[in-house]
Amino acid sequence: MTTGETSTQAATEQKAADSNTNRRQPYPQGFLDVISSGWAERAEPLPAAREQAAHAARRRAAVSAAFPGQRLVIPAGSFKQRSNDTDYPFRAHSAFAHLTGWAVDAVPDSVLVFDPRDDSADGHDVTLFLRDRATRETPEFYRDASIGEFWVGPRPSLAQVAADLDVPTARLEEFTAGEDDRVLDDDPELTRFVSELRLVKDAYEIEQMKLAVAVTAAGFDDIVRELPRAVAHPRGERVVEGVFHQRARSDGNWEGYDTIAASGAHACYLHWTRNDGAVRPGDLILIDAGAEVDSLYTADVTRTLPVSGTFTDIQRRIYETVREAADAAFAAARPGVRFRAVHEAAMGVIAARTAEWGLLPVTAEEALDADRGGQQRRYMVHGTSHHLGIDVHDCAQARREMYYDGALEPGMVFTIEPGLYFQIDDLTVPEEYRGIGVRIEDDILMTEDGPVNLSADIPRTADEVEAWIARLRS
Repeated sequence: MTTGETSTQAATEQKAADSNTNRRQPYPQGFLDVISSGWAERAEPLPAAREQAAHAARRRAAVSAAFPGQRLVIPAGSFKQRSNDTDYPFRAHSAFAHLTGWAVDAVPDSVLVFDPRDDSADGHDVTLFLRDRATRETPEFYRDASIGEFWVGPRPSLAQVAADLDVPTARLEEFTAGEDDRVLDDDPELTRFVSELRLVKDAYEIEQMKLAVAVTAAGFDDIVRELPRAVAHPRGERVVEGVFHQRARSDGNWEGYDTIAASGAHACYLHWTRNDGAVRPGDLILIDAGAEVDSLYTADVTRTLPVSGTFTDIQRRIYETVREAADAAFAAARPGVRFRAVHEAAMGVIAARTAEWGLLPVTAEEALDADRGGQQRRYMVHGTSHHLGIDVHDCAQARREMYYDGALEPGMVFTIEPGLYFQIDDLTVPEEYRGIGVRIEDDILMTEDGPVNLSADIPRTADEVEAWIARLRS
């Protein structure tokens, strides 16, 4: 396209756009005449394939083998509106990222397509369709705030993406949907398969999980150091949330989910993310937070801290019971054991202790009855474990027989997170228990030799937590 053609096209598009927005001002003709010329040549070397490209290729091969002769479409997703013309930060669909190796730098609206080969050959030809660069030779360069390089910076070319991911690329405009396409999220079988494909992590994924845990551990250290500042602020929970966010953004990509910074009675609300309460001496603060690294893999860790630095006797009793339940769940986790056995082990401890404290209307044995029991779950309504990876609740579309009723295998990564929550108005518990919520959550890697606690370096026992706070505050 020549400079004159660019100027004419831009002027036409500008006239149409100016009729429906108050933010975009018209460009003078002189600007349109000069904007696309006078730029230095820019080198565009082809990168070597990224580390995860080989892993992604093996995943695509597994998908191809499972759906012979069928055209598969895996969209990356689009920007989602936050308000008016403001979008949330883009994050590619987890299955798309898993099958391409494209993560934090993925381009919105891209589509990964598996085209079945002719009858004479097996498998699929895989192509990644993406929006081409809005370079300085195109009107989008300065006009389009979502893709123009003047607005968002340069993106890699199709050739660079192809080399980086080791997958053929094509312009998004060349993608044509077919009537018989099997499209992710619209096709339950395809959605289930790519979810189950993530149940067992490969070596690259495990290293990314370890990295995410390390960033998360640093974030928890930051929180402990800043607890006095949180106490001094009327919305101290927001201070805690902000401290962790700074670490997640500086050393990773983002948080893997909304941070829970729940002080006092707020800790009894399982998904308290308003984080607008005070942090008061004498209370506990429950912090459930996980850093997502640039590969999009996330940690998921919970620690419950005494704001003053030491537990009261009642707080310690509840805290150590939760830790006992976590330790029992960890001991139950072995290769070949059913995933649900981890939860059952934790429930055994919760039932025994709540019965011992006189909180249950039945015995612990009766509470554990599969059909008529469950009374102890008034104080812990959630499950003990979930798979973890590129999603905080990874593999969520897997079949029950592969997930909750499935056997633990080496390479699986999952949480262990029992808790006890005594609501502020719960008349079934003594007054001194009310308003106390405790959860301890760790990230567990199953190996051939048994479970490994990836987050074990973040203090867990009551004594360790008190020593941790004293050390970082000194």
